[in-house]
Amino acid sequence: MRVQLVDPPAYTPPYDYSLAAALAHAGAEVELSTSRPTYEAPAADGFVVREDFYRRTMARDRSTAVRRVARVAEHVPDMLRHRRGAPRRADVVHYQWLTLEALDARLMAPGVPRVLTAHNVIRRGTGRLREHGLRSAVERADAIVVHTAGSSSELVERYGADPAKVRVIPHGAFDYLTRLPDEQPLPAELAAVEGPVILSFGILRPYKGVDVLLEAFGEIEGAELWIVGRPWMDPAPLRAAAARAGGTVRFIDRFVPEAAVPAYFRRADVVALPYRSIDQSGVLYTALAFGKAIVASAIGGFREIADEHGAAQLVPPGDPAALRSAIEGLLTDRAQRAVQEARAAAAAAGPYSWRQIGQRTLALYEELLAR
Repeated sequence: MRVQLVDPPAYTPPYDYSLAAALAHAGAEVELSTSRPTYEAPAADGFVVREDFYRRTMARDRSTAVRRVARVAEHVPDMLRHRRGAPRRADVVHYQWLTLEALDARLMAPGVPRVLTAHNVIRRGTGRLREHGLRSAVERADAIVVHTAGSSSELVERYGADPAKVRVIPHGAFDYLTRLPDEQPLPAELAAVEGPVILSFGILRPYKGVDVLLEAFGEIEGAELWIVGRPWMDPAPLRAAAARAGGTVRFIDRFVPEAAVPAYFRRADVVALPYRSIDQSGVLYTALAFGKAIVASAIGGFREIADEHGAAQLVPPGDPAALRSAIEGLLTDRAQRAVQEARAAAAAAGPYSWRQIGQRTLALYEELLAR
């Protein structure tokens, strides 16, 4: 079976590459049609990568704002070229992202089964155009993949998706990060830390609740809080909250290259995800891969991971006291932390393994082709 995965803006290379490798290992002939990522992508394991989109835009270094404008000019010609070529190169076309959903829904490849993964259903923003775009894409796709039961319900109830077309296939644990050949050590000043470490990782945005974590950290003694990731918000309020919190809060407020990511997770004693709203999180699936104790808000897919697999401790979103209590419990009770770590590792090796996800996705393709 020939499968083409499509991610024009290269929004999620770690996910795209992991799924492509899983499908290839399950026996499919896989091609990933995308654009050049703005950062180093994982190695292509058993599949072909074609940089079909935004070739002129991505050929030179440009600011994010300039890239966005330049991509608009290339987008329609590239999608039309994709529309003409995909049916000759693939038996199934699986769209991971659509740059302009309302338009791209009409430019999906004809004559072959078309699958759409709706990565963000719950936390996708508001607005009539956004809603119309997803409704259009959902209507034209032959099947829609979501990662959680909550996202499935939202897609059906809010966007009118046909329940018979929706499949829940989990997001996989990013286990490839545990075996990078060029893994980098922590910076010396972090490697020298001896006490417990609470890790908040990823791009800083308001919905991630780092302010709540800082308030919770104020009464946790003997540990450090590491806030690691590039700010996509004004970090001044967070730094002011850190100063009020007392204790040691370290901001590593820059982009962390992939080779440097594992060291932060290996060192962490607890990974905190106090998000306000989310479907799923790549940070969560990195923490699972490294078998970490996780404290997360009781929202979105976080609930399913905790309720079905016991692989995270849940707290109400926006509740610093509950967050503090859960983190302190894991830091002070080594046996409890070991149980959580074992459950996280088991989830990563089982239902959230790419082997199982590849098999389930391939089964969906076979079902569509059999029709």
